[in-house]
Amino acid sequence: MGQEIARSHFSEADFQRFHGQLRDETDALTRDCAAGRFSDPRFVVGFELEAWLIDHAGFPNPVNTALLERLHDPLVVPELSRFNIELNGPPASMRSGVLNALEQGLTGTWNKCQATAHGMDAALVMIGILPNIRADDLTLANMSAMKRYRVLNEQVLKQRQGAALHIHIQGEESLESHLPDVMLEAATTSFQVHLQVPFARAARYYNAALIACAPLMAASGNSPLLFGKRLWRETRIPLFEQSVELGGYGGLADPGVRRVSFGQGYVLGSLLELFRENLDLFPVLLPMPLDEPAERYPHLRQHNGSIWRWVRPLVGFDETGQAHVRLEQRIFPSGPTLLDMVANCACHFGLSRALAEASEVPETRLPFAAARANFYAAARDGLAAKLLWLDGEHYPARDFWPRIGLPLAEQGLRDFGLESVEIERYLGIVEARVRRGQTGAAWQLAHLDKQGGKAHEAAVAAMLADYLENQRSGAPVHEWSV
Repeated sequence: MGQEIARSHFSEADFQRFHGQLRDETDALTRDCAAGRFSDPRFVVGFELEAWLIDHAGFPNPVNTALLERLHDPLVVPELSRFNIELNGPPASMRSGVLNALEQGLTGTWNKCQATAHGMDAALVMIGILPNIRADDLTLANMSAMKRYRVLNEQVLKQRQGAALHIHIQGEESLESHLPDVMLEAATTSFQVHLQVPFARAARYYNAALIACAPLMAASGNSPLLFGKRLWRETRIPLFEQSVELGGYGGLADPGVRRVSFGQGYVLGSLLELFRENLDLFPVLLPMPLDEPAERYPHLRQHNGSIWRWVRPLVGFDETGQAHVRLEQRIFPSGPTLLDMVANCACHFGLSRALAEASEVPETRLPFAAARANFYAAARDGLAAKLLWLDGEHYPARDFWPRIGLPLAEQGLRDFGLESVEIERYLGIVEARVRRGQTGAAWQLAHLDKQGGKAHEAAVAAMLADYLENQRSGAPVHEWSV
């Protein structure tokens, strides 16, 4: 959820002042883009990995402050809860060897964090939702000690006029709950992938990423359980949307306007449409006065950080001050392994490139409503989901990948300049995963089925113990035995 803020109390004047600066910076961004300030032609990638800290019994361990102090690594930062951390990777140019470099860099940081955790009698795990998380773990007492998180919680509840957050997820089983704060969001950990793109092509890449969300989601689910219930293959999707349930200026009256969503529609001409939408539709949550120069759009960037589209546009600057835009793909869960996650990256980069650079614009062949419906079907049903594709045909996701998805991803990665051996290594992981039908979610559910099917405490504990052992081995999830 971004960087720390210096204050935790704000007046109405603070909100009005911030909104005025936000409006000015949105106008400035529009002018600067027209003037060619965002002329960086490079494709650059990066990532953020959210992970859990657990104790010897596998339960959440709220010790991130002590771990971060021992690490003293700028690439590892706190998350919403005291039992989560976030690992970041330095940006890397999209070229031959980039996937290998991502895997090696992520492995190095992960091993350093894991060694530090072990020295504290704790451990790290990558999983979308920790299956044994308890409601008692998700309280404000376990919120990380940052003003930003306290203010976000207060503002979310204020805009809801104090109404509790209502969680209702209908999957294999049904879950319904009312929560007094946003801490349930801490139960959702993800692997967020960044792709910097040339501004002139950014609209096409944004729409391509939306279209690609459904097949990517179907092949990567790793969050099937919450509070002893078997829900969606990627329960993290509805859980995150409902745990920060906020609308726009009209509150929750307009069901199409939500701060966490698949979006309002395709971009028609420019990513600027999304930043204008941010200004026009969404009230400010964090009206902190910012000292950063206006030409770096600090208020626009902070406001954008409190709107969580599943594909989110970002404005950034490299070490020379060159401005750029990048797309944050937020749909992937954490885990099951580092290799699985880099393989997911490969599919995302390749599919996005192939679709964005296609001679026939794909968003003219697939209505936005269909892309959105595909996404939620994939999150709910995984590889069993039926997806409407550009040719007007419906494909089970398990058939889509070998017939359409993998050839497109391979084409896109070749167009990015990657060599055959690198492409085959990472796409082969997804090919084998789909062929076996064993995503992280499918493995978790199959493990429970072997024990009778119900997600009771003993079965979940046994499953999590085996999950951790397999994750430590480094073998991709399709190779795990049940």
